[in-house]
Amino acid sequence: MMKNIRSFENHSPDIDKTAFIDDSAVVTGNVVIGSDSSVWPCCSIRGDIHSIRIGRRTNIQDGCILHVTHDSEYAPGGGALNIGDDITVGHNVVLHACTIEDLCLVGMGSVVLDGAIVRSGAMIGAGSLVPPNKVLDGGYMWLGSPVKRVRQLSEKEKAFLAYSAQHYVELKNRHAG
Repeated sequence: MMKNIRSFENHSPDIDKTAFIDDSAVVTGNVVIGSDSSVWPCCSIRGDIHSIRIGRRTNIQDGCILHVTHDSEYAPGGGALNIGDDITVGHNVVLHACTIEDLCLVGMGSVVLDGAIVRSGAMIGAGSLVPPNKVLDGGYMWLGSPVKRVRQLSEKEKAFLAYSAQHYVELKNRHAG
């Protein structure tokens, strides 16, 4: 196993052969990364105390931190991190024990906390804070700290969600090539 792909206790990352993991990114423990996804420089994806699932054609950009919550009296059952298909996670994002459904964009520097659910087709503006257990409806731009629904996405923005995911599939292929 590569030095930046690390087992923890009884769990080893399960990374699809078509995924791209930059050599400076660290992926640890109970992590699954789907086909054509990419993890860029200086990311930490740490599935040591619960599971992390990353879907297909999802890009985790430079400097992101992805983590989970352990089972305790304060968080019964703990909290997994689930990221769907065709997601763009911008630079320096923190995703912690939350759910990001399909075809979303999480803007640079945003933080999404425990139990939050970002529904399919949502866009989170840069620098936003999604509080614990907040549910963000799809089809809208969300922005602020704490995040608030700003407006419906335009057709061009909706199309951009799919475009961005596909662009990163092509870019990871160029890097892997």
